[in-house]
Amino acid sequence: MQTSIISFDRFNTLKDAEAHERIRAAKEKLGKRVVLLVHHYQRADVYQHRDLTGDSLRLSRMASEVDAEFIVFCGVHFMAEVADILSRPEQIAILPDLAAGCSMADMANLAKVERSWRELTAVLGNPDELVTPVTYINSAADLKAFCGEHGGIVCTSSNAPKILEWSFAQREKILFFPDQHLGRWTGHTMGIPLEQMVVWDPDLPSGGLTPEQIKNARMLLWKGHCAVHQMFQPSHIANWRRANPEGFVISHPESAFEVCRDSDFVGSTEYIIKVVKDAAPNTKWLVGTELNLVNRLAEEVKHEGKLVQFMSPMVCMCSTMQRIDPQHLAWTLENLAEGRVVNRITVPAHEAALAKLSRERMLAVS
Repeated sequence: MQTSIISFDRFNTLKDAEAHERIRAAKEKLGKRVVLLVHHYQRADVYQHRDLTGDSLRLSRMASEVDAEFIVFCGVHFMAEVADILSRPEQIAILPDLAAGCSMADMANLAKVERSWRELTAVLGNPDELVTPVTYINSAADLKAFCGEHGGIVCTSSNAPKILEWSFAQREKILFFPDQHLGRWTGHTMGIPLEQMVVWDPDLPSGGLTPEQIKNARMLLWKGHCAVHQMFQPSHIANWRRANPEGFVISHPESAFEVCRDSDFVGSTEYIIKVVKDAAPNTKWLVGTELNLVNRLAEEVKHEGKLVQFMSPMVCMCSTMQRIDPQHLAWTLENLAEGRVVNRITVPAHEAALAKLSRERMLAVS
């Protein structure tokens, strides 16, 4: 590969129309050497260039199956890490904008998790005998590696119930991070009382809990959340039901417990898409998940007379994923077409092996 990188400054002021032309030209030049994996939440002007699309789990599977030399991930950082972990050594995973992170994933970092593990040791003795660490796939590679090292596992929003069943079969307690809401809702569907699912605040000594609370808890829920799903409120559902008593409400389990409780259906991104698309014509839907996906879904089903509405009256998108725009994508692909790799995502080999172990446990269970 050549070492002289085309500066992004030359692309920053590109008009969208020119950026799209240059994306198409670079893709044509690269041919089968490149594949664009694009998350459902991605903005429409990037989503249109997709080769493959899906949620976090589906795209991670695709990353392990594609043959392309370059895997350009239009999503966020942890997704590109998964692509690097699961792809072959000779394949290269790329994130068009390194600023495309995930605020929820950032709420749990390795230093805080390791400190929490030591604090649990002080209360419980050896947590490796009593606590199964479970990380949501929306987390950094080093946290997946932590779970791999400590007998833990990765989960997704679709397989979380099966993962928790497995985890409880290993040990009596679960430390669930980084999203408290997915953990709480999943535990609730399994019949765990809310009082046995306590919030662990990593910024407070011992998570802000007493030794008795820790000992009595079945689940320790990391104090983390998704900024998009956090904005949905039960009042949004109540107001909509008054105007649409015959309608249905469907929410992502990253939403607050009260929102999930008041919904007719709760499930992953792929589940939401399937339920709405499979629904009877002329039905009405209030959807509690990211705006780009909701708008796209509304367009795809409107010919059947279905009405799909975003749950919140306020506009909110996944702001970090929005950082990947046509200009960054054009810059990335043109550099590749000229033999230059930019923004490669590489997970250290030891960390990748442990992270892969926690994911393999997940696949074996689910």
